[in-house]
Amino acid sequence: MLFHSTVRKELARSFGASLVVLVTIIVTMTLIRTLSLANRGSVNPEEVMMVMGYTVLGYLATILTLSLFIAIVGTLSRMYRDSEMVIWFSAGRGLSSLITPLFRFAWPVLAVIALLSLVVWPWANLQTQELKERYGKRGDLERVAPGQFQESASGQRVFFLDKDTPDNKSGRNIFISTREKDRETVTSARSGHVETVGDSQFLLLSNGQRLENSLSGEGLRISEFEVHGSRVKGTTLTSMDESPAKARSTLELLRDRNPRNKGELAWRLGNALAAINFILLAVTVSSVNPRVGRSGNLVFALFAFVVYYNLLNLGQSWIASGRVPFAPFVLLLHGGTFLLAAVWLGKQHNNWRVAPLMRRLRGRGE
Repeated sequence: MLFHSTVRKELARSFGASLVVLVTIIVTMTLIRTLSLANRGSVNPEEVMMVMGYTVLGYLATILTLSLFIAIVGTLSRMYRDSEMVIWFSAGRGLSSLITPLFRFAWPVLAVIALLSLVVWPWANLQTQELKERYGKRGDLERVAPGQFQESASGQRVFFLDKDTPDNKSGRNIFISTREKDRETVTSARSGHVETVGDSQFLLLSNGQRLENSLSGEGLRISEFEVHGSRVKGTTLTSMDESPAKARSTLELLRDRNPRNKGELAWRLGNALAAINFILLAVTVSSVNPRVGRSGNLVFALFAFVVYYNLLNLGQSWIASGRVPFAPFVLLLHGGTFLLAAVWLGKQHNNWRVAPLMRRLRGRGE
């Protein structure tokens, strides 16, 4: 049908424009946040783009849902404003007849949203967690950066290096502060380099001084050395068995249905169900008076989107804490929203009025 194809083409243009704008905003915000994490030492500065990409990919389902919602509301509001809906109604077609072309346009987007929510979201979170874990549990020597005081993974050593070589195997003006049990040690050296023997790494310092202070009252001991060597241990990555629920696959959540996993599962399923409900809500909130601006409808539509997703996040925390059962919450939130949107759409399609209906009920009662 010509009208249906025209609506789908306009929806595609509006959806593409909304998607580009939202992705640009999210990428900018994510880049600022990731750079902040890198500045605090939580993320490897060389992996900022990877962390940012995984983060944006994880939130792409919400971005697609919002883009689809804005596209439908904007397109139908324009049709009301330009009186195209009057022609549609004059042809004997109601508002509910728009559901078919809308879902024909939206079903690939809905499929991608479901795939992103159930599969890509946990995978992206897992990759981000592994990057942070790998950087946070790197070896002591890998933490050292020229001109900065760096703490070891165990928190027992503090390193300082004035200058290093391009291969990061040697440096000058080295300072190391160590605290173990009841002893504090401060070691300084003019230069040092790293040697690998087998699977072990040794830090060899040259022309330095070592101060040992006993906290038990044995006194201070100062010694000088020409060459001093110490073995530096790396830190191995721990098991990912205790990974957070958002980094676990959907199949793992279904196998181990504890409250925390149920909350995460409700959030993932809710993303897919919310996208369907937003199509019906978009049709109902798009009805505008051509003599009045459409900004009010867009504001109300965005407010409905924010409220819906806040309830979705709130329900996730409630289910995880055991305050609300899984099935009743999903049924009440998404089923209730679907029912509300369907009744609202039926009211607009059949031009129901509350006042005449109340008068009829009163007349029957008398």
